[in-house]
Parts: sequence; structure tokens; C-alpha cells
Amino acid sequence: MRGHEAVVKVLLEKNADIESKDDRSDLTPLSLTAMRGHEAVVKVLLEKNADIESKDSVFGRTPLSWAAIEGHKAVVKMLLEKNANIESKDSVYSQTPLSRAAEKGHEAVVKLLLKKNADVESKDNEFGRTPLSWAVIGGHEAVVKLIRDAKSSRLSV
Repeated sequence: MRGHEAVVKVLLEKNADIESKDDRSDLTPLSLTAMRGHEAVVKVLLEKNADIESKDSVFGRTPLSWAAIEGHKAVVKMLLEKNANIESKDSVYSQTPLSRAAEKGHEAVVKLLLKKNADVESKDNEFGRTPLSWAVIGGHEAVVKLIRDAKSSRLSV
């Protein structure tokens, strides 16, 4: 959670449970470090085959969702390289990482997700909003343009 790479390595050498979950919301070490953007620790955990699809019990979010929400581009990239489920929906509103990143205005993360063909038409189950809707509501003009461009280029194929 605090990004202490050396401590994580020592604990893993001592066979610490890489999938242990906290008592509050069942977040794994990978989810916590992805949320905080600690790239070095995320890399160590991924090298040890931490579960990239683990979901917490409160929001039902994967490490990719947490990294996308917080705008941690490098962590999102690492998780995508390990084939994290780009369309994983959280259990609160059924939002994808793209919807969450668009809502928050994280342009670099949105760009990465669009390059990996994230579904621009995915709708949440609370309001029926797409990533474009969330970007518009948030007033994130650059993200709106990215999504609109992605939609039009996919239509012309």
C-alpha cells in the first residue's frame, strides 16, 4: 500500500500470501498497489503471478479498474500487458475501466484503453451511461474528443 518494494520482496521470499486480503474490503496487495500507483511493487507482484482479476468485496473492482480510476497510466499499461480483462465491470454501477477513467478525465489512461479496443459503447446499469457520457458530464473535453475519434474510426473500418 505504501510502495515499499524491498519489504514486499522480503515478505514474498518468506512465502507471504500474495493473495491475502485486508479485513475492510478484501483488497489484495495488487489492488492496493495498483490503486496507489506504486509501479515497482505492481511489477514485483505481477512477476509473482498475483491474480490480476481479483475483485474487492465493496466495489467489485479489479486492479485495472483501481489504476484506471486513479489515473495511473504506467500501472494500467503493465496490467494490460498481462492481459487484464479490459471490460471487467464493477459491482456497484457495472462501470468498466474506460468509463471510470473517462469520468475522472484521465486522458492518458483513456488513450491506452482505447488503443486496446475498450468498448466505447459499454453502458453502466445505474444510468445507462457510456464512457462518452461520463466524459461529457465531467467536462473533460480532451477525453470526449478521444472517445469520439475512436468511435468514428471504428465505424469506418
